Amino acid sequence: MTDPLYEQDDAATPLSEEEREGLIPSYITLRGELNEAEQANILEAEEWASKRKRDVLDERFLNGLHKHMYGRVWRWAGQYRRTGKNIGVDAYRIPMELRQLLDDCRFWIENGSYEPDEIATRFHHKLVWIHAYPNGNGRHARLATDLLLAALGRPRFTWGRVNLVDASETRKAYVTALRAADNHDIGPLLEFVRS
Repeated sequence: MTDPLYEQDDAATPLSEEEREGLIPSYITLRGELNEAEQANILEAEEWASKRKRDVLDERFLNGLHKHMYGRVWRWAGQYRRTGKNIGVDAYRIPMELRQLLDDCRFWIENGSYEPDEIATRFHHKLVWIHAYPNGNGRHARLATDLLLAALGRPRFTWGRVNLVDASETRKAYVTALRAADNHDIGPLLEFVRS
């Protein structure tokens, strides 16, 4: 029998039993309630992040952003995962891979290696690929990417103009584009982010 709180599509990251025990609100019993609580927390985080200029390419900022996005819902918010997942690097590699991504992104910006949209798309893909946290990685990576775009003087991505948390055709297209980027084809993701 499945747990209605943790029902998800095949692209979602499953939580370990220990991670599930990190749920803070005791009233949450259904996936929809969890999504609503997380979304309310995310809206607060967006307001916090937009109040002043932030260095998105700072590891402490990214961890703090995750904590602001999920800290009212999950005790482990802002902390790197310690378990293996169906996606992402081995847990022990998270700090190293994240530092490499931030260094690469700074280099791309300083040297004009790519256009700003491509820099942000590559940043987003790699942040999702690393999958630093037990949950919320896609939403965290999308918000961090939008903040990076603002710092680069570009408008936010449209992300397919639909909720990418719930299972939908647009979410499937997003996951397919991420998987293409995993195989070094950034084109579909570049197209998706502004669709």
